[in-house]
Amino acid sequence: MIVDCAIYRDGHRAQGPEDFSDALAAARAAGGFVWVGLHEPSEQEFGLVSEEFALHPLAVEDALKAHQRPKLEIYDDSLFVVLKPVMYEPHSDVVSTGEIMIFLGDSFVVTVRHGESDGLAVVRHRLEQEPEMLGQGPTSVLYAIADSTVDHYLVVATELQTDLEELEAEVFSPDRGGSRHTASRIYNFKRQITEFRRATGPLALPMARLAGTGAGVFSPPVPFVDDKARPFFRDVSDHLTRVNESVEGLDRLVSDILSAHLAQTSVQQNDDMRKISAWAAMAAVPTMIAGIYGMNFDHMPELHWTWSYPAVIVLMALLELLLYRQFKRRGWL
Repeated sequence: MIVDCAIYRDGHRAQGPEDFSDALAAARAAGGFVWVGLHEPSEQEFGLVSEEFALHPLAVEDALKAHQRPKLEIYDDSLFVVLKPVMYEPHSDVVSTGEIMIFLGDSFVVTVRHGESDGLAVVRHRLEQEPEMLGQGPTSVLYAIADSTVDHYLVVATELQTDLEELEAEVFSPDRGGSRHTASRIYNFKRQITEFRRATGPLALPMARLAGTGAGVFSPPVPFVDDKARPFFRDVSDHLTRVNESVEGLDRLVSDILSAHLAQTSVQQNDDMRKISAWAAMAAVPTMIAGIYGMNFDHMPELHWTWSYPAVIVLMALLELLLYRQFKRRGWL
């Protein structure tokens, strides 16, 4: 559905015609721009918008179907940028992503949002409180959305780091409480980090191109983006680099924690097997002696001796005590 449509002149929201074509003409005549916001539009709704703003059909198809990687594509009449905002639920350790598609032209911005994130309403409200920035044109909208998205990446990365430290403490706790499900928790945590990486990793190149550092010094500037905005996009790119480094560190750490947990489990199993083997060896000695004297042969040494039974019992007890002390000394029991 169409969430909002507004004309901005000199950084201030202005009243204008509701028809997209008339609004665009009015914005161009006044030196402003139109910002149309949509949330999961239908094909019919977006068909009207794409026709009025002459959006490229391939970009329109991507915006309708969603499930795109972060990217930057340049067309004749517009710029198409895909961002993936990330939400994290600490109680369930689940990372979820939405999608924001941005069409940027000479006098218009069309944003298409998929998912439950309400970040665009916050960005629009914040920009309307900063007319000096909003007066820079459509580029300011692209920068504000990218900056808000990447800044939230930093928040999510911090929350993931906190939860991972708790998981690490659980793995290395002396009592290893709840270790029965620890491996599945670690694996699930690794999957969430992978989901986070799918949103942050591919965005590095588009941000570098917008900052003017992604395709070489002599590469042509990105159209529809004001050259004065490059330092601002470099700042966003630097923040994104920090996020990607943090994600890489989290991924390595969770892999190390999983390896440590598996090693602990293996050591614990070895300890259990040694204890079982020690008790089995201790049980084998009296079983062997009882088996020998239970063969019912007539001509066996000490078979008819009066003290045979107590002597065998004492022998068994002494051998058991000797084996127990030996296994105890070696740490098997």
